[in-house]
Amino acid sequence: MSTPADHHRWRAERFTSVAEPTGHLALIETRWTGTRPDLAAAQAEAGPQVTVTVVERRSPETGETEYGLRVWDADSDAIRAYDRIDTYPFDPDWVLRGRLVPTAPERTSTFPHRGGSRAHPCAGELLVTIGGTEHALAVIDDGDALLLVFADETTGAETYASGRFLRIPPPDADWTVVVDFNRAFVPPCGFSAQYDCPLPPASHRLPLPIRAGEKNVVFVDGFTVAEG
Repeated sequence: MSTPADHHRWRAERFTSVAEPTGHLALIETRWTGTRPDLAAAQAEAGPQVTVTVVERRSPETGETEYGLRVWDADSDAIRAYDRIDTYPFDPDWVLRGRLVPTAPERTSTFPHRGGSRAHPCAGELLVTIGGTEHALAVIDDGDALLLVFADETTGAETYASGRFLRIPPPDADWTVVVDFNRAFVPPCGFSAQYDCPLPPASHRLPLPIRAGEKNVVFVDGFTVAEG
């Protein structure tokens, strides 16, 4: 069971991690190359003030693995303008129990993205009762956790306009999971326009306000992510 102290630690870690040299706010370029790039050459070209890393994804056109480069600047405009992440107070009523209905390992679920859609590895269907109604929500296999992409009645009014993410720990032996909406967070695209995050499909737009977790990233001096 989450506690206010746990929530405080999580908020402090989030505040710091997004502004690290390769944190979300530092990402200034994502360049898809198709084949695996020469990382050493790219780093040498970029110079010592930035960090270059390799990223891979499944191509939205072919389904094949494709590669790219990400460029991180520890002194980016976004880091300079970063003030805080607005967050709702901890509310124990938003720590719920759900159940995972697993799917075949090769199954994917399609999520909208900017300019199209993309298939993501599907870990299963999350069954969780919210506001007296049971919802069935596809969760993405995120390695050591499940990733829920959702929107609710606060989206675009009180919270980030593109929706929020929630990482859910692996299920217990009986497939039950803890769904702690106090850990709902602004996705990476809320910190840098160089991310292309999955967006909530229509079935993940919950018909009630979830006033828990993060709201929005706050910048100073009129900075917006689109300018980063």
